[in-house]
Amino acid sequence: MSCKLLQTLTTAVLCLYIVEAATTQLQVGFYQRSCGFAEFVVKQGVRAAFINDNGVAAGLVRLHFHDCFVRGCDGSVLLDSIGSPKAEKDSPANNPSLRGFEVVDSIKARLEAMCPGVVSCADILAFAARDSIEMAGGLGYDVPAGRRDGRVSLSEEANGNLPPPSLNVDQLTKAFADKGLTQEEMVTLSGAHTLGRSHCTSFSNRLYNFNVNSSIDPTLDPLYASQLRQQCPQGGDASLVVPMEATPATADVAYYRAVATNRGLFTSDQTLLTDQRTRAQVFQNAQNPFIWKSKFASAMVNMGKIGVLTGNAGEIRKDCRVVN
Repeated sequence: MSCKLLQTLTTAVLCLYIVEAATTQLQVGFYQRSCGFAEFVVKQGVRAAFINDNGVAAGLVRLHFHDCFVRGCDGSVLLDSIGSPKAEKDSPANNPSLRGFEVVDSIKARLEAMCPGVVSCADILAFAARDSIEMAGGLGYDVPAGRRDGRVSLSEEANGNLPPPSLNVDQLTKAFADKGLTQEEMVTLSGAHTLGRSHCTSFSNRLYNFNVNSSIDPTLDPLYASQLRQQCPQGGDASLVVPMEATPATADVAYYRAVATNRGLFTSDQTLLTDQRTRAQVFQNAQNPFIWKSKFASAMVNMGKIGVLTGNAGEIRKDCRVVN
């Protein structure tokens, strides 16, 4: 065996060991002894916020996703900018669309009063996303915990790691594969678009001056395009938002039914019909709500393991907005 091959194999084994070591240190019931009511406190906080505004469910799920895709699930999306460079939350991909920060702040304050320096902000996000899905009608699931909080948050890294709504199916598949997720998990997690709303600026390119042959994206249902044009006039207020689909406060398969009928809001939604494999998954999910909900729960657990800090890495922040 050549030295070069041996070195390559050694590096591969070491990388595999590091990934497995990080994820195996996450465990269900991690806070059972150190802060037994931690998950209950998170659920209470999410429930109170959800009762006041059911749109917060979409916000908290998106926060977790945007956290995990940049530097891993380390709570870096929660850090405030202090001078320059700007933090993740202030990147164009996150500002002004991310929401739910105040819910996390409230939960963290309660947990610090009960169990100082024990529960990480990254774990709070993972628990809150799970609780949001459940309260919106999805399936609950066990969340392995033990994540620690990162100390770095950079706007430019958010821009480079978060998949924009303009990606095609091949680009989406690669973006998720780069994070260790399969194409099926990509299609499954895209179903999170069943919740919430979008700024018109995220899809207005499909409504006006699409290309030299058509002002409107021809893959968009004409009637739906007409409705969107009324809600999002060209050159209109940049703060205008529309629901992602017909039931934006419910975790259901309306998203897949919308995509199947050419009513996916983003290019990255509608593109799922352009590949034979992803198209089949769209129609399967549209027809089988329980199957999608089960797959979504599993995919959320896997996403929650991306690049986690465990053991002595990182820290447990006292305030989710600033490093200790």
